[in-house]
Amino acid sequence: MHALIIVAHHDPQSLTHSLVAQVAEGVVLSGPGNSFEIADLAAEGFDPRFGMADHAVHRRQAPPPADVLAEQARIDRADALVLVYPVYWWSMPGLLKGWIDRVFSNGWAFDFSLDTNLEKKLHHLRVHLIGVAGADEGTFSRHGYFEAMKTQIDHGIFDYCGARVVTSEIMFESETRDPGVHLNAARDIGLDLFAAARRCEAAEAV
Repeated sequence: MHALIIVAHHDPQSLTHSLVAQVAEGVVLSGPGNSFEIADLAAEGFDPRFGMADHAVHRRQAPPPADVLAEQARIDRADALVLVYPVYWWSMPGLLKGWIDRVFSNGWAFDFSLDTNLEKKLHHLRVHLIGVAGADEGTFSRHGYFEAMKTQIDHGIFDYCGARVVTSEIMFESETRDPGVHLNAARDIGLDLFAAARRCEAAEAV
């Protein structure tokens, strides 16, 4: 089994990157032959700007640009997609949102036109979301931030494409809590990554 881990943080010394390393370690320890690839969007210089070429792809007037095709191929090779990102203004960073805007394109993630109904094309994809937040759980609960994030990301993005969100976690108090707590949790997510996907598939089959 193979996991693609997407990290959207500019600082390689950040907690976000440390969590990615722990998820990857958990994947390797979860079973012989299990593997991972880390896509560091900042280090790789991915351009998140949705431009005219992307607009043409959405309208089915042109094929995706080479950088988008490369990202789609990465996802196609994966059994699990893991997104690890800091929470900025109660959502994901612009870098990650732009990656989704460009990569999850019409014709690959879904099919939509004015003449046809929506066809979701990523039913095979299992998604794991790990947000890293400075605020505490009470703040998220009082203001409904976590539910708002799940509505726009879990449902609005991935369910729209047919992908199944298996893990949707926020690591709260990232700047004040002992980082070991979050690092251990991330390692556990990696260890359980493919088992969780199998449980998900079994539940769907019932």
